[in-house]
Amino acid sequence: MNIEALLLLGTHCPHCASVLEALAELVKKGELSRLEVINLERAPDAAEVLGVRSVPWVRLGPFELAGLHTLEEYRSWIQRADSVEGMASYLAEQLEAGQVERILKLIQQDDHYLHAVFQLLADASVRINVKVGLGVILEDLAEKDQLRDWVKPLGELTRHDSASVRADACHYLGLSKSPEARDYLEPCLSDESEDVREIAQESLAELATREA
Repeated sequence: MNIEALLLLGTHCPHCASVLEALAELVKKGELSRLEVINLERAPDAAEVLGVRSVPWVRLGPFELAGLHTLEEYRSWIQRADSVEGMASYLAEQLEAGQVERILKLIQQDDHYLHAVFQLLADASVRINVKVGLGVILEDLAEKDQLRDWVKPLGELTRHDSASVRADACHYLGLSKSPEARDYLEPCLSDESEDVREIAQESLAELATREA
C-alpha cells in the first residue's frame, strides 16, 4: 500500500506543529510513502484550489481530515485507505457531521466513493444523519442522470433482509430513469412489507410517467 499525504498548515496555527510531527513520524516508519507540506501563509492559493478554510488540513490517501488528529488516528485511516470498508467508515463519519457538500465534491473527484455509498445504503443500522446524507448523494446522481449506472447494485438491495433497506432501494430505483429498474421493482409488489410494496408501486408509476 503506497499512501501519500498532503498537509496544509499555517505559521501561527497552534495545532499544526503536532500534526506535522505525527505525519513525519509515519513517513519515517514507512507507513506513509511521501509527505508534501504547504504553508498557506506563503502559498495562499492552495487553500482556494482545495477548498480549505482552516488548518491543519490533511489529505491522507483518499481521505480529507480537518483539524487536530493524533498519530494513532492518522495510522488508523492509513490502514483503511485502500478498502471500500474504510471509505464507507469515512463517509459515515463525514455525513454524521453534516459534511454532505464535502462528500459530493469528493465523489466528483473519485467515483470509487460510490461503492462505499452503496455499502452504507445496505446497512440498516446507520444513523439518521448518515441516511439523510445518502439520500442527498443519490438524488444528486439522479439529477445528473448518473443513477441509471447503479441500477444493478440498487436492484440487489431489493432482496436485502431489512425491509427498510428494500424500501430505500425501491425509492431510488424509481429515480433512476432506467427501464431496467422495472425488473427489480415488479417482484417487490408482492414483498411481505407493506411499505416496500407501496414504494415499489410508486416507483413503477414514476418510471411510467418518465417514459410517457
